[in-house]
Amino acid sequence: MAPALARIQALVNEYNQILANTVNYREQWQTKTRDQLKQYFETIIAETGLKARVYVRGQIENLEAIVFDLGRVSSGLSENLENTDLKHTMVKNNGSLVYQQLFNGKLMVMFSNPHIEGYGEEKPPRSLEILRPDEVTEDLIYSHVERLINDIIEWEDFDDDDSKKKVAFQPIGFQHTTGNGQS
Repeated sequence: MAPALARIQALVNEYNQILANTVNYREQWQTKTRDQLKQYFETIIAETGLKARVYVRGQIENLEAIVFDLGRVSSGLSENLENTDLKHTMVKNNGSLVYQQLFNGKLMVMFSNPHIEGYGEEKPPRSLEILRPDEVTEDLIYSHVERLINDIIEWEDFDDDDSKKKVAFQPIGFQHTTGNGQS
């Protein structure tokens, strides 16, 4: 076989393996991963008392998603409607964690950020990582939920007083002393 043809044959073999992987990943989702995710999320809710719900978005076959949704509530903010005694209550979406099948059977893990409808712009979902179904473990799921809750805590407790993140003003080209004459 000619060298160019051998290289093409290697690529064809790799392509066929990737196609087989897609079929395998989709089968793993259907037979194990989807139910495993639901069970872990339901355990978190039951054990911690976290107000959340788990549901499947399954409108498109092989592009399903499991959503760990922290729900929607009144934000406590309301807009006074001009020239009326009416108020429009603004709804707060508390955020969610989504495991979404991709076209190739792998799973994209992403956060839907908390936001208040009608107040500022909603951030697009943030992708965390892409996993093969066999990479999804209990510890990994729990670490994703921890990250989600930490992000939501930061959002809920937002202020600019975090001294750990403040950087002293350092103009370029100047050396500053520390008060004892040293720089």
